[in-house]
Formats: sequence, structure tokens, C-alpha cells
Amino acid sequence: MQFYAGYGYHASNFEQTYRCYPASFFDKPHLEGGDKVIMPPSALDRLASLHIEYPMLFELHNGVTDRISHCGVLEFVAEEGMIIMPYWMMQNMLLQEGDIVRVKNATLPKGTYVKLQPHTTDFLDISNPKAILEKTLRNFSCLTTGDSIMVAYNNKQYYIDIVEAKPASAVSIIETDCEVDFAPPLDYKEPEKPQRPIVPAGKAPAEDQEAIVEDEPKFKPFTGSGKRLDGKGPKQPAPGASSAAAAARSAPSDSNKRANQQTASPSGASTSTRQKTGKLVFGSSASSKKEAEAQKDPAKGSEPPKKEEPKFNAFTGKSYSLKR
Repeated sequence: MQFYAGYGYHASNFEQTYRCYPASFFDKPHLEGGDKVIMPPSALDRLASLHIEYPMLFELHNGVTDRISHCGVLEFVAEEGMIIMPYWMMQNMLLQEGDIVRVKNATLPKGTYVKLQPHTTDFLDISNPKAILEKTLRNFSCLTTGDSIMVAYNNKQYYIDIVEAKPASAVSIIETDCEVDFAPPLDYKEPEKPQRPIVPAGKAPAEDQEAIVEDEPKFKPFTGSGKRLDGKGPKQPAPGASSAAAAARSAPSDSNKRANQQTASPSGASTSTRQKTGKLVFGSSASSKKEAEAQKDPAKGSEPPKKEEPKFNAFTGKSYSLKR
């Protein structure tokens, strides 16, 4: 294995240490929307001499915290001994400005499944979060389990954790069909279910039985509909007729009430009370006088019997003949 002094390059692969700085230091804010870094021109010269598979992918290692991530490369225009990284990537690896990071070329399998978990529920409030995520991941070369990627939308930054990746913990997402699944956000809280009141064990069965008894329909006789032999529909009584007939049966008529009052009380008392009240009662005084006279003189009260009219007898006339 051949070693190049001063650069730390090996003949079989690329491996070098750089001091990292965020993209904001060099007025390159477009780096924050993806996972690509800017490396010095010497790295390009070394990579060109090696049989490196494209697209170029690299492994980033922080030896102090033992954090590992992966990235792609955008340009080779940085100063020698320096690497420019997105700030969110430095946060994942717990790197500060000027810290040492080891960069090594890597070959990653194409991803088939990725599970994501937003930090806040605000990301789900976006009108179409799936479309925003697909647009953002176009600027990414690879995903590493345990990283938190940043999605910028509508002047706001949303952070999403990479919970799981298949077929490996770090996968390439360039020109591949990858299934994406979402886990509940970190600040998501399930709605509390309403608690039922605690009922003693002895009362619960009795209440259930009462509820069952109340639900059972009561028997109502003579509620069916009648049918005629000639096929015509049954005659329906006019509304209110049955109720009026029942009221007439139950309530006595005014004439019956008056007759009962006359029979129950003396005739003189009844007439005097009616005259006092100012009501007109037709035929009451005359009938009472006639009854009194009939009781005193039964002969006057009785009318003479009518003569019986002769009954008609057929064929009782005289006969006449034309001959003399």
C-alpha cells in the first residue's frame, strides 16, 4: 500500500482530514438545502486517479464524539485543508467551526425503504408535505439513520429524523424508487379518551336489566289493518271521528243532564232556579203545569179516544151490467 506524505492519501481509497466551516461563512446559503459539501481542488486530483464510482459519496467521521454521517460533493473550490459543510450537518455530527473531520470515500447501496419522523406537528400542517419532502430530497445524495435533515419551506425550517433505512443504515437515494413512511411527530400527543364513571359491581347488572326491559317493545292489541273481500281498501274514518264518538259516549248529553236535574229536584225548585239565573227554558213551565193538572184531575187530563177509521176492503163495490 502506497502512502503519500503530507496528504494522508492511500493508493486504494481516498481518506483525508479537513477543518470544517459552515456555508454561511463563505456566502453559500444554497448548501443548506441538501447534503453536499465543498472540498479543495487537491481532493479532485486524487479522486480522479482512483477508480471511484459515481456519484461520489463520502463518509464523515468526528473522532471526538464518534459520530458518523454521509454526504455528497458539490464543488472542489474550497481552500486547501478546509471543507465547507451545511450547518445542519455540523449540528448532527456535533462539530464546531474549525473542528477536525475525517473524510473518506464510500459506496452505499440504493435505498428501498426510509422511515421519517418530524420534530413538530407543524410539518403536517403544510398543505402538501409529501410534495415538499420529495422536492427537498432531490438535493440529497444519501440518508443515514440517526441524522436529522432540514426541510426549508415558506421561510421556515423543519427538522426530520431518519428513524430507519433499508437495506442498510446508510443508503443512496439517487435514481432509485424508495418507499417513505412517517412516524408520529416527537411532540404529538394522543387525545385522551373520556373515562366512564365507575359503577359498583352489584349495581351494574341491575342497570343492564332495566335498560333491556325498557328497550323491549310493549304489546298493543288491535293495531293491525283490516282487509276487504272485494279487494278494495278499508274505509278510513275521518280524523277526529273516533275521538268525537268516544267523547260522546263518555260525556252525557245536555238533554239527559236536564232530565236528570228535573227528576232529581222538584218542579217548582227547578223552574225557580232557572228563572233566577236568567236562562230561557222552552216548555218547562207548560209541561209542569199540565203534569200538575193531570195529577189533580185525571178525567180532564185524558183525551177522548179517537174513532177508528174503517179499514179498506177490496172488491166490495156493486157490479153493473150493460144489458137491461
